[in-house]
Parts: sequence; C-alpha cells; structure tokens
Amino acid sequence: MGMYFGTDGIRGRYYQELSPNLAFKTGNALAKFCFGKKVVIGKDTRLSSDVIAMSMANGLMSGGVDVVFVGVCPTPCVAFLTKEIGCDYGVMISASHNPPIYNGIKIFDRFGFKIDDEFEKLLEQNMTIFKFEDNDFVGHFFYKTRLVKKYVEHLLQTIPSLEGLTVAMDLANGANYKIAKTAFNALGAKVVSINDSGNGKLINENCGALYPDRICKLTVESGAQIGITLDGDADRILVCDENGTLYDGDKILYILASHYGYDRIVGTTMSNKGFENALKEKGISLLRADVGDKYVIEKMREFDIKLGGEPSGHIILKDFSSTGDGLLCGLKLASIIHENNKKLADIIDFTPYPQVNINVVVTDKFRILNNEGLTELQLKLQKEFGKNGRVIVRASGTEPKIRIMCEHIKQNIAQKSAEKIKDFIENIDN
Repeated sequence: MGMYFGTDGIRGRYYQELSPNLAFKTGNALAKFCFGKKVVIGKDTRLSSDVIAMSMANGLMSGGVDVVFVGVCPTPCVAFLTKEIGCDYGVMISASHNPPIYNGIKIFDRFGFKIDDEFEKLLEQNMTIFKFEDNDFVGHFFYKTRLVKKYVEHLLQTIPSLEGLTVAMDLANGANYKIAKTAFNALGAKVVSINDSGNGKLINENCGALYPDRICKLTVESGAQIGITLDGDADRILVCDENGTLYDGDKILYILASHYGYDRIVGTTMSNKGFENALKEKGISLLRADVGDKYVIEKMREFDIKLGGEPSGHIILKDFSSTGDGLLCGLKLASIIHENNKKLADIIDFTPYPQVNINVVVTDKFRILNNEGLTELQLKLQKEFGKNGRVIVRASGTEPKIRIMCEHIKQNIAQKSAEKIKDFIENIDN
C-alpha cells in the first residue's frame, strides 16, 4: 500500500483523508496516461460522491480528457462500460462497504480490470510531486446516465427466466438501489426489498452486506426462496436460504463451482479450510491469493481461471465480468435454484471450520504488524494449531485496523487464540 492507494483504490473520510483537492490531483495525474482521451465516471449514493466525482472530472478535463459521467451505478457497471464504450480508464466514486462519512476512488484500466500496484505507484509519484497537467484543448463533460442500461442488458442476456421465483433483497441504500430490482423483475421474479431508498445519508447504515441479519429476517418473513444483500457499491454479495441461514463467499463459490463444473478456482488467505477440503472431494483445486478482490483477479488472469472470490462476498465470474459483481452473482444463484428446482440448503454439503474474526482499531497498524512479539505469538499459535487450523493477522487495507482471523476445528480454541492476539495488540497500541 502506498501514500494514497490501499487494497481497493483510494479510501478515506470525506474532506479529511479524501478531499476534493486530492480527487482533482488524481484526475489530473491520470490524464497524463490517457491516449484515447476518454474516461467514464460513475458514483454511489453518498452525499460527497458528486463533489469527488466533479473534482476528479475537472482534473481530467484540465488535462485534455473527455469525461463520460453515468451517474449512480454499481462498481461493476463502470468496469463494464470502460471496455464497452472504449475508454482509457473507468473511475468509480465509492467507499464500498464503509459508512457514509467515507468515500473512495476506484480506477479500472481499458479492459475493465482494476489498475495494478505498479500503476498506482506511478500515479502516486505524479500526485506527490504535483505538476499541473495542462492541455491546449480542455476535455468535455458528457452526462450519459442512459449508458447504464447497456450494463443491465448485458446481465439479462446471461440469465434465463426466473418466473415464479420470490427474491428478498437488502440494497444498502446504495448504488444498486434501482438496477437490482429492475433486473430481477425483467426476468419475471417477484422482488421484496428493503433499504432501497438511495438515500446517501443512510448508505451501509445498519443495512446491507455488513448487517446480514436484516436480509435473513426478511427472507423468512416474505417466504422468498433466496435472500440477497449487497454492499454500498454492489461489488459484493451475501445470500441466505429460505430458512434464513446465511451463506458467505466461500459457500457461494462452492455452489457456483459445483454447478458450472470448474476444476480450479481462486480464493484468498481467508478462505476457510473446510471449504478447501470440500472442494478437494469434488476434484476442484483452490488457489489462494492475497486479500483483496484485485489480487484474486490478478491470479485468475495469471492462471486463466474463470471463478474466484473472497469470503466477504466479492465474487468474480470472469466470463461475464472483470470485477466482483453482486447483482450478477445473485442472478446466477437464483437461476441455479430456478433451473434445478432445488433449495440452496440442498446444494451445500460441507461444514466450514469454526472461524473467529476480530478487528482491532489501532493508531499505527504497520508499527504493530512489525512488532517482533506479535510475530512470535502468531508463529507459536500456528505451531499449536498444526493441520487443525490457521492463524492470520493482517492490516486492513482501507481502515486503521488490524484484522485477526483464527480458524480451528474446535470453536473454543479459535476464540481463545483470537482474543489472546487481540489483548496483545491492544497492549502494544497503548
């Protein structure tokens, strides 16, 4: 991670870590690498998204780049349109699952893939030693919200009828608050939805993928066959079955891999060991990438793998999308239920290892991660776990937090070990 870019673009509190000035610098630096002189920009519903989007656009246009602004849309829509309408880059203004006070900048290359670490470093160099990129011909601003329909049409072409299916949805008051219902209704499904106001003050507030209890309750109460909950920019998804049982990204990947007959998929260091064992029994290999959907996609491209994702719900179906797409994944899962006349509960046949995740807010996450005592504790616990579990301690890529994950065949051992690490970290921090 660099000065500005984390594991998922630039992220921070509006007007603190992420200001309009920083957005202008980012756009102006990006303009130096635009050869076709066209960039598409989309945004989520946050109140600050307009200011950040316009500042980014001003930086680009000052450098001679035309901006195609498509308004509120999910992150995968921007990735799709970047390639579809022939842009140099695509930019999504969103802080994903973070609270409303945060915002972010995600950048896609001309093929719709997130820019790599090397290009992020190059942009940061240009932003740090800021030299205004002027151009004799300033760029133009085009307001084309109708282009979002191209993305919806693309999704609908991949899914057969869902006539007769009832789908419950929690739309997190985010970027997919309209499109998701439109897509499912167009395929004949009945949609029961909550948190679908598009009110940017409420994005991710006690709703969406970080609060899955809401969708579990709605699914049972509405009698839906599947419940779908998205995050603020709709690039991740969690689902539940008709009984309100929650399915994380590992279980979603298991269903998709089994149904479509993939022999290899990509997960992350956080993918559950029980999930990996279940895949092996079906003859499916799991390759692990670093945490972050960008790194999952990079490994998928490197080894020509069609399916990958994270337990948090970033699911990439590379034949249909170049990034995580919650709506696409939800449509695919609904289609599997509908086509096979099966319940989700009848498809899953494995038990994950008990896993305990604790997030610790700290003042300096990198100083703590480099502490020798913490490293020794982690190695000691992993040695005790042996083949029965895993211990992972890492820095959050978007927040001032240390993330602890302890996984063991015995829940109590995982819990005690995670708490031991938490106590150690808090002592260091204090």
